[in-house]
Amino acid sequence: DSQVRTIALSPDGKKVVSGSEDGRVRLWDIDTGKVMGRWIGHTERVNSVCWSRDGQQVLSGSTDGIARQWDVENGRAMHTPIKAGHTWVWAAVYSPDMTLFATGGSEQPWDTEDNSPVKIWDAKIGQLIATLEGHTRWVFCLVRTPDGKMLISGSSDQSIRTWSTSTWKQLAVLEGHTGSVQSIAISPNGRILASASLDNTARLWNLDDNQPISSPL
Repeated sequence: DSQVRTIALSPDGKKVVSGSEDGRVRLWDIDTGKVMGRWIGHTERVNSVCWSRDGQQVLSGSTDGIARQWDVENGRAMHTPIKAGHTWVWAAVYSPDMTLFATGGSEQPWDTEDNSPVKIWDAKIGQLIATLEGHTRWVFCLVRTPDGKMLISGSSDQSIRTWSTSTWKQLAVLEGHTGSVQSIAISPNGRILASASLDNTARLWNLDDNQPISSPL
């Protein structure tokens, strides 16, 4: 057994994939609660797992600095593992059409100032497409809007940033948290963002005007 660091539900709601301290990615059947597969490749803790929209692939990011893609049906690694250029990969997410994926992480030790860009990759050939600079500390979380037009990142610099996926330019900075932003999630209609922070609050944001919807929760 190993500590579970991250978890994600499959698009059909029938399976769960998890990433663990032991570097393994595990596939679980929800009805039986049993492990359907153990995918070995990472050499250190798995910090992020993400399903493709069609449920046939899983993307994982690890403290080993590598992003890997997995074939759900046979559990084999797909394409060449990508050395993401982060010392640790904390977040990795597919684009809705699965042609690209984004990674976020850390470049330097925890206690140093750190220009930590978000990086965009071609999912098939592993080519770096774009480097999104703006965050000044580690990037812990990433999410795409359902329409694929915007990428959103959360960081230990206490900010949330939105990026255009057509130009890869920064659109807005959402400020309000006073601690590291650890997790973000988006509503099905793509208009509301939820964020959770080490400042012991959760916030809701209106992505139409990039303003908080209410007082912190």
